[in-house]
Amino acid sequence: MTRTIVESKTKTAVIGFDEPFCVIGERINPTGRKILSEELERDDFSRVEADAIAQAAAGANILDVNSGAVFSNKMAEDPRYADNNFVEPMLMPEMIRRIQAVTDTPLCIDSSVPGALKAGLEACEGRPLLNSVTGEEERLEMVLPLVKQYNVPVVAISNDDTGISEDPDVRFAVAKKIVERAADFGIPAHDIVVDPLVMPIGAMATAGLQVFALVRRLRDELGVNTTCGASNVSFGLPNRHGINNAFLPMAMGAGMTSAIMNPVALAVNQTKIAEKKAQVMAAGIILPDDIDDETFVTLFGLGSTLPRPGKEMEAIRAANLLTNNDAHGGSWIQFNKVGATAGEATSGRRGGRRRRA
Repeated sequence: MTRTIVESKTKTAVIGFDEPFCVIGERINPTGRKILSEELERDDFSRVEADAIAQAAAGANILDVNSGAVFSNKMAEDPRYADNNFVEPMLMPEMIRRIQAVTDTPLCIDSSVPGALKAGLEACEGRPLLNSVTGEEERLEMVLPLVKQYNVPVVAISNDDTGISEDPDVRFAVAKKIVERAADFGIPAHDIVVDPLVMPIGAMATAGLQVFALVRRLRDELGVNTTCGASNVSFGLPNRHGINNAFLPMAMGAGMTSAIMNPVALAVNQTKIAEKKAQVMAAGIILPDDIDDETFVTLFGLGSTLPRPGKEMEAIRAANLLTNNDAHGGSWIQFNKVGATAGEATSGRRGGRRRRA
């Protein structure tokens, strides 16, 4: 059976048909994260390190590292900083070094800049996943030689010079083209992880059905592993976690073997805590002076002040159990033991902090 091996210096992640679903943590990405971009511009990597630790703790098997930061202030001083071909090859290896210093989780090097991919490959210990190649001729000629030279697996995205097709047959044909071109370079199909491109269900009602059918074809006809940007399916809709929680096990049932996603339920911020406290006080509930934030948010169902596994991780672990990819249910039992222990501790805090009339 097809198995794609991704390694750090000391740990191995396997993407495979008969393996537990592989979670590729997406958080280390400055695209759309203005604060992270600003920190990276100041050579502050503390958030990168914290995101790496939190995602690994939440169960990510691989960590995606994207260096697409925008350095607005430096850009004003030096026009070269407006060019990602200048910024990313410098930034990527430093991000990788910082991450490898705090976790041994295998990495996925993510960039549209070939120079950044090469710099990341040189800095990375082990056998990282490369993200990504497309069916565009220029991209094939730039990325596939790197894949062969460094003997690494690669994510293949099903779009080409004509763009992203809404026709699943076209997207399959692009994937097949990439697999065949990779073979010309001596790259085996088990080192190709195809992203069939998940469309937003809010814009295309058949998006879910399309990707499930595509994944089956990619598995049965090309023998390749698959991945996707899991949250794309719920874009623009309310209760996105609810949709994602249903989509992931269904995709797994169709044969999808990995996803690029956020494994962490983000911590409740101080603004939300303050707003809820104001509501509680307005309702006439008097809180103890010494109540801590974690007890408060747990008591009123806001979540946690600490990063923890998201609901999507619960759905994936349950699906692993149901598809017999969790030996003796060990992972599911351990996951819920941790949750039960946290719940018992929380119950103890609640018991001593009842509201006063």
